[in-house]
Amino acid sequence: MRVLIAPDCFGGTLSAPEAAQAMADGWRASAPNDELVLRPLTDGGPGFVDVLHTVLGGTVHTLDVTGPLGEPVTANWLEHDGTAYVESAQANGLHLVPKADRRPLDATTRGVGELMVAARDAGVHTIVVGLGGSATTDGGQGMLEVVSGEWPKIIAATDVENPLLGPHGAAHTFGPQKGASPQDVEELEARLAAFSAEKGAHLRDQPGAGAAGGLGYGLFVLGATRVSGAGLVRDLTGLDEAMATAQLVLTGEGSFDWQSLRGKLVTSVASAAAERGLPCLVLAGQVSVGRREAAAAGIEAAFAVVDHAGSVDAAFADPAGTLAALAEHVASQWSA
Repeated sequence: MRVLIAPDCFGGTLSAPEAAQAMADGWRASAPNDELVLRPLTDGGPGFVDVLHTVLGGTVHTLDVTGPLGEPVTANWLEHDGTAYVESAQANGLHLVPKADRRPLDATTRGVGELMVAARDAGVHTIVVGLGGSATTDGGQGMLEVVSGEWPKIIAATDVENPLLGPHGAAHTFGPQKGASPQDVEELEARLAAFSAEKGAHLRDQPGAGAAGGLGYGLFVLGATRVSGAGLVRDLTGLDEAMATAQLVLTGEGSFDWQSLRGKLVTSVASAAAERGLPCLVLAGQVSVGRREAAAAGIEAAFAVVDHAGSVDAAFADPAGTLAALAEHVASQWSA
């Protein structure tokens, strides 16, 4: 059997290449004769530059920029064939802030703007900004404070389709996971409403405006065009070509939940598999999507590392090992 393994990263525990390798190691332990093709992916969040550099080549540029809480951080952007690929999470990522230090009311996207300015000044004709995994909820205000002048084409590669405001907006949906209390969420919502009223209320409801804490909205203010980050990476990595001869597709992420169904990578992979009549399985750290919702997204079955390992602590103690063990178990059921 030819198995295509195409996961996203697993939160702060495994990068996409590490997750793909763990799945492959486990699968081979149960089905050593299967042919495995690894295509680690990203939906625009953490790993965007690394995954694309692996596939496209190009030149990686490194510089120090302002981190989410004002401290300097080292970030990379990729230049390839006149296009810059900027990973916003390298400047404003949640992984850059220890859990005890998260201050969502203070977090800024200023460093993302600094990366964009560096890319523009290098003379590229297009800047693709990958969005996702942010510690910020400033609507792109920090980014807009440092950008000025003429800009080449900007593409916002978003990991979600959420609007800026409301119950499915940046503050209410993503604020709590960034450390925001209920009072913080209301304050952030009020700030976003006031900021967007000043910069352009008509952009609030565009799909992806709420991505990366509203950074999508800030990019729309600059005139950016929105694309699905997962779809973009699907095209650039040749995922469709790899599926042409596959018989089974594996994908995965840290938490397969309702947000996964709103434009994230696993649904893009499942959609591509469904177009070819291929079964698609999800291996995730945790699973909270029901079978009916998963099936509607083109997913045959979903399996949780936590369930197989016995506890969250066990899964976090050995992320690669427990993911490999789950893949070995799944292979025993699904390999031809």
